[in-house]
Amino acid sequence: MPLVPPPPARAAPRPEPAADVPSARVLSANQPEWSVGELAAALKRTLEDAFGHVRLRGEISGYRGPHGSGHAYFSLKDGQARIDAVVWKGVFGRLRQKPQEGLEVVATGRITTYPGKSSYQIVVESLEPAGIGAWMALLEERKRALAAEGLFAPEHKRPIPFLPRSVGVVTSPTGAVIRDILHRLADRFPRPVLVWPVRVQGEGAAEEIAAAIRGFNALEPGGAIPRPDVLIVARGGGSIEDLWAFNEECVVRAAFESRIPLISAVGHETDTTLIDYVSDRRAPTPTGAAEMAVPVQADLAAQVHDLGGRNAGAVLRRLDRDRADLRAVSRAIPGPDAFLAAKRQRLDLAEARLAPALAAGARGHRQRLQGLLDRLARRAPDVALANARARLARIDHRPGTALRNDLLRKSEHLDQLGQRLRAARAATLDRARALEARRADRLAALLVRWAQAGTRTVERRRDRLGALGALLGSLSYKAVLERGYVLVRDEAGLPLRRAEAAARAASLALQFSDGTVRARPEGAEQETPAPARRAPRRAAPRRGREAEPGSAESGAAPAQPSLFEA
Repeated sequence: MPLVPPPPARAAPRPEPAADVPSARVLSANQPEWSVGELAAALKRTLEDAFGHVRLRGEISGYRGPHGSGHAYFSLKDGQARIDAVVWKGVFGRLRQKPQEGLEVVATGRITTYPGKSSYQIVVESLEPAGIGAWMALLEERKRALAAEGLFAPEHKRPIPFLPRSVGVVTSPTGAVIRDILHRLADRFPRPVLVWPVRVQGEGAAEEIAAAIRGFNALEPGGAIPRPDVLIVARGGGSIEDLWAFNEECVVRAAFESRIPLISAVGHETDTTLIDYVSDRRAPTPTGAAEMAVPVQADLAAQVHDLGGRNAGAVLRRLDRDRADLRAVSRAIPGPDAFLAAKRQRLDLAEARLAPALAAGARGHRQRLQGLLDRLARRAPDVALANARARLARIDHRPGTALRNDLLRKSEHLDQLGQRLRAARAATLDRARALEARRADRLAALLVRWAQAGTRTVERRRDRLGALGALLGSLSYKAVLERGYVLVRDEAGLPLRRAEAAARAASLALQFSDGTVRARPEGAEQETPAPARRAPRRAAPRRGREAEPGSAESGAAPAQPSLFEA
């Protein structure tokens, strides 16, 4: 970061030219000798004297808030150039317009240099807003258009699963972001993690990110590759240009269409991209996204243990309370005689009222029976039967006629329904035949595309296998022996890398490209030489079957395993 340069030292005095030196050497000797610091101080004075205070208009880029020292550092740029800018702590507190990423401002200050980087910069003394920069203007326009479509509406946001079975991460596999996420997940609640490696900056990064989100959603639940329950789209901090891939419309629409809940963790707390508005949850940092994705396992275990203890205590307290209530109720219950005394008294009273009640009931039934007999005498059954026969004769054949008319109406209605059903059946069969023909055409096209894709995949993998085989052959240590080098081993068969180790060995084995020769270092104890054993000539490895770099034949250190597997 730019610092205050030290005061310039005075230039050394010019030495006088010697009288007996040629003129060219006299001119070279007369030129002053500058130190790097002296030249930097001279340039600083020249630049400050020539320009002094200036007013610059440009767009703020690379602003990350005040530094720990209280100073603020950023750049001012336009379509042609950029210049570093610094606001000292005392000036920053007095600014009415604080710096903001992407804001176009008019800055007033002094032009100076920073010798530590051999660069020039402006020391800002005041800032005035001049409008929104080109990047921010484009971002705001795109944000308004997508918001008008309802992509940022809160009703589309889904809750994050409390404890996902697996977590999907879309980020660069080589940055510190994925390591932070994996470390935080392992600390809180270890879960299987699927990493979809993408570029997070530069040309084509937005398309890769959108394809990764859609690829995770295309996984079938319960398939060979488990479908994650939550997605994390993460990237480290950067300028608005570095984060622009997450402002592209294809990324925003892919995040909106995702059926898997999505957490965005792009940049730091002050960085905001369009994917933050459409995601179901926004995290300030990638580590915060990992904390949102899973709970703390230790806290859950402690909570379960606490709830179990509370449950057991509640059961014991309930038993004690019910036991005390039972004792109190048992003391309040009266004896059997107290219960039966009232019942006996009611039984005696009922027995005394039973006989008068039976007599009164018999008299009442007798009176009702007499009344019925009187009514029957006034309306004899023979008269009622004769009246019924007369009404039946008047009706005659009218029920049969009505029945035949009803049957005719219903048969006509059934004929109409049959005609409508036949027409509907014919139309349904025609639609089914057309649909079957369209599906057959689509299936044939898909089979052709599938066969072409399989052929292209096999060709690509065959080419890659051939290239890897050639690379493996070029890295084998036997190719080095073919160029005239020798591999020296001790009596135990271990390779020797230093001369002092070879001098201490009792015997040596020198492996050439065509065999092995036994040797003895100078000064070693004489022993009967063993006949040289010619190493059997190994058949040349076939393509794709060379010795792997980490095997015993190669003599090289084993290759480090890749951090992630697709």
